[in-house]
Amino acid sequence: MTGPSTGGFVGMSKDPAEIEQRIGQWAQGLAEKAQRYQAAHVQAEQIRLTATSSDGAVQATVRADGSLTDLVFSERIRTMPLPSIASLVLSTMQRAQSEIAAKVGETMSEHLGDEDAETRAELLGNLRDRFPVPPPEDESTADDEAGQKWEAIESADEEQPKAGFAPPPAAPSPQTQRPAPRHRADDDEDDVDENSDPLRD
Repeated sequence: MTGPSTGGFVGMSKDPAEIEQRIGQWAQGLAEKAQRYQAAHVQAEQIRLTATSSDGAVQATVRADGSLTDLVFSERIRTMPLPSIASLVLSTMQRAQSEIAAKVGETMSEHLGDEDAETRAELLGNLRDRFPVPPPEDESTADDEAGQKWEAIESADEEQPKAGFAPPPAAPSPQTQRPAPRHRADDDEDDVDENSDPLRD
């Protein structure tokens, strides 16, 4: 009968020196593998992915864990309604996140080669499920919203009187133009009854 196996890495050898040598090689291999994993982890933490909206109004940057690190707006954002801004920020951030799986995969391949293919496939699959590729931006919707905004502004301007084109004031009515009758002193004297003159005898 043979003795119990000491593990797949030592085979069936019973030589203590050979067993010790193989254990040392195995431990060294684990240490080197751990260093490669650590290097991949450090580089993955430094990953930054940036996406910009098709109209250039929003730029979003995310880490490998999907968290937002930077958000930049262009001057165009001033003319957009708040609901459109919120939707554009979200879609731009999702576009940046959708590149995480590919970038992490490149980092792992660089440091680990073909090691642990199954574990890597599971990890990258989870990243793709968590950060899927978003639908393309609907530029026509954004253009329609902007057009409605400008149409509302133009309608409001049309309701205001234009400078230099104010309508002339209405002509006064004839009654307004007629001068008020003046009280004439000579007419008053004509109306005095001669018989009632106190100075006449």
